[in-house]
Amino acid sequence: MNFGQTISILNRLLTDEDPPIVNSSWVLKHAPQCYRFIYRNIRTETGRIDWDKVTLAFEWKFQRRWTPVRKPKCSPLYEGSSEVNAILNKYRDKLYVFLAPSDRDDTRIRNIISISLVRLAQYGNVSSKQEAMKLVRYTIDDWIECCRFMSRWQGYDEEIRKHLEGCIRRYRYTGSFLNYVFRTLQYAGRGLKPLCAFSLHEPIAFGSAKCWLENVYKDVETNEIRIHRGANHGDVGF
Repeated sequence: MNFGQTISILNRLLTDEDPPIVNSSWVLKHAPQCYRFIYRNIRTETGRIDWDKVTLAFEWKFQRRWTPVRKPKCSPLYEGSSEVNAILNKYRDKLYVFLAPSDRDDTRIRNIISISLVRLAQYGNVSSKQEAMKLVRYTIDDWIECCRFMSRWQGYDEEIRKHLEGCIRRYRYTGSFLNYVFRTLQYAGRGLKPLCAFSLHEPIAFGSAKCWLENVYKDVETNEIRIHRGANHGDVGF
């Protein structure tokens, strides 16, 4: 038996049985030979059974039904740089995927690295959480720069950090971790007011010799500092 055969058997059983919840106990009960293969051969770099690799090969609706065995709510925190290095060393020449994935294979590898780090973080590895936060933030910054809707997150660094920490804490077995982060920021960003930061020394218009600083004045009634933007645009206070 190999991995492909194992997944084929499990997908067929899942389709036939259509269980509302799927977990490792279900696999052991309904497909013990598949469980034994997974137990012996499908392991993470740190030695745990790699259920993420298994569930990512399930049909989509069964990925969403996967319910892992509950871990203690408060796992003891520890510094585990050796565990993190075991993951990073395997993909050291592929870390660019968090900045500029070039194809579907790069996207797949990005998912593998991010999920591996997130799982370690959920077990209490502080170093893994820090590494996941750093690498995924590169991807988030790329979204902010390239995606018009996500650009509203520009300047909300603390809020991004809180949402990313929440994603790491809550992530289950629902496919790509990066997709989960994207959807979380997409929904949370609906009420955000874009922060438009610019220099007062920038020209008012392309080719203009006049800069915004020349339009700054103080409103004598409110004592606000305002920028005059023209008769048709109104003034902006700050």
